[in-house]
Amino acid sequence: ETTCCSFPYKCYFMFYNIVLQATQEELKAAYRRLCMLYHPDKHRDPELKRQAETLFNLVHEAYEVLSDPQARAIYDIYGKRGLDVEGWEVVERRRTPAEIREEYERLQREREERRLQQRTNPKGTISVGIDATDLFDRYEEDYEDMVGGVPHVEINKMHISQSIEAPLTSRDTAILSGSLSTHNGNGGGTINVAFRRVTSAKGWGEVEVGAGDTHGPLFGLKIFRNLTPRFFVTAQCGLQFSSRGVRPGITTVLARHLDKNTMGYLQWRWGIQSSMNTSIVRDTKSSHFTFAMQLGIPHTFMMMSYQYKFQDEDQTKIKGSVKSGFFGTVVEYGAERKISRHSVLGATVSVGVPQGVSLKIKLNRASQTYFFPIHLTDQLLPSAVFYATVGPLVFYLAIQQLIIRPYVQAQKEQDLEKQRESSASNIAKKKQEAEAAVLLMQESVRRIIEAEESRMGLIILNAWYGKFVTDNSRKHERAKVIDVTVPLQCLVKDSKLILTEATKSGLPGFYDPCVGEEKSLKVLYQFRGVMHQVLSGDTEPLRIPKQSHRIDADT
Repeated sequence: ETTCCSFPYKCYFMFYNIVLQATQEELKAAYRRLCMLYHPDKHRDPELKRQAETLFNLVHEAYEVLSDPQARAIYDIYGKRGLDVEGWEVVERRRTPAEIREEYERLQREREERRLQQRTNPKGTISVGIDATDLFDRYEEDYEDMVGGVPHVEINKMHISQSIEAPLTSRDTAILSGSLSTHNGNGGGTINVAFRRVTSAKGWGEVEVGAGDTHGPLFGLKIFRNLTPRFFVTAQCGLQFSSRGVRPGITTVLARHLDKNTMGYLQWRWGIQSSMNTSIVRDTKSSHFTFAMQLGIPHTFMMMSYQYKFQDEDQTKIKGSVKSGFFGTVVEYGAERKISRHSVLGATVSVGVPQGVSLKIKLNRASQTYFFPIHLTDQLLPSAVFYATVGPLVFYLAIQQLIIRPYVQAQKEQDLEKQRESSASNIAKKKQEAEAAVLLMQESVRRIIEAEESRMGLIILNAWYGKFVTDNSRKHERAKVIDVTVPLQCLVKDSKLILTEATKSGLPGFYDPCVGEEKSLKVLYQFRGVMHQVLSGDTEPLRIPKQSHRIDADT
């Protein structure tokens, strides 16, 4: 496709340098300007005439699409492939734009249903409990019994769980889940099968059956329902069959939106562990706060936690919580950070009475969670708290510097190289078209400069587009820019240059010199005899001249 670019559905608009919502009058003005520029009859040289015919046909092709409401609606939705009907009809061409969009949404829903039927949505958790109390709680006389004086660290418990979803229809889903657990040599497992049906836009129901070697057969029923747009309820009941008889259980949760970012929950549970719990959760862009109180058997407690979210690229979060009840008091603090595109690493220190000190390390990789709780001591030892806090931080910084950062950088470069290879032929074609367009612009640009000089108007002295290296820490990188002085001067009209909010690689005479990398446009221009300069981002709108672009004569 001669109009292919990073955003295919916008190519025609970028080529014309108009916004997506441009009126027919704005479209006609841009069409006339490009026709005058690329009309083949204006060029006598055979090679220039051939290149002009190619670009003129592209101008005419784009105008035919954008000037026809039906074709433009199809192009807005599907891009150019929606206009190239090869063996399949997208929609009837006589429909109105509104009908075309409605048809598109219907097709999208059908495609989504097909994707659902192919998706299993696997989720899993692996938890490995480590007993490292011998590091801090051993007695001095124990040294004699040790081989080489090495502390004894052991894995004392492990838990593995996995679940998959199998969409049966657009409304029905089957869920298969299982788990295995072991603690100090004793363990067991369970397997569950659930069937969920979406009854309406307001709710769904789920039936679950399960079996295990520790708890016996299980039958459960769960219902979710939106009562109002701000209020919903979840009810769950179950029957656990065991050698001790049938154990029924009921759980009900009422939830309400208190405001845009705050939820209130009220939970009642009856059965093996009866309790009543109320909590308030506030989640904003920069923080997450939770307050909860529970009255129940055997646990009654009050808990408060706060999490601060840094607005950085790695989505860093720090958190702290206090939980106090009949079981004692626990204080937790920690942090988590995104270490790659799909991985988040977190560490939490837990200090409690009588629980002691523990370090919990968690790695989320896509839909899999790896959890490592390390119990350090049963006592409140300052040394254990210190090493649990400083140790993971030093270890993370070392791993980040030696492994994670080089790996992520290599991955980015690999992805960028693949993107360059896949688009190499298209970029070569775009470069050839851009060079041809610049040749065809020469005569028009000469006339524009003469007109602008006569009125001391806008003269583009130099313009470059691409990747600029201005940071001293990136001196080893090579700048990748192209000269776009002629194409920009050609867009000047009445001493003004206006570029729309879109990537500038689609403008006549432009192409992408560095695929996948951040690009800018740097312009040095003269207006009323005064020098001006501006550096604009690739997709930022630009209007020239401006007083703020003026270069101070003293600098």
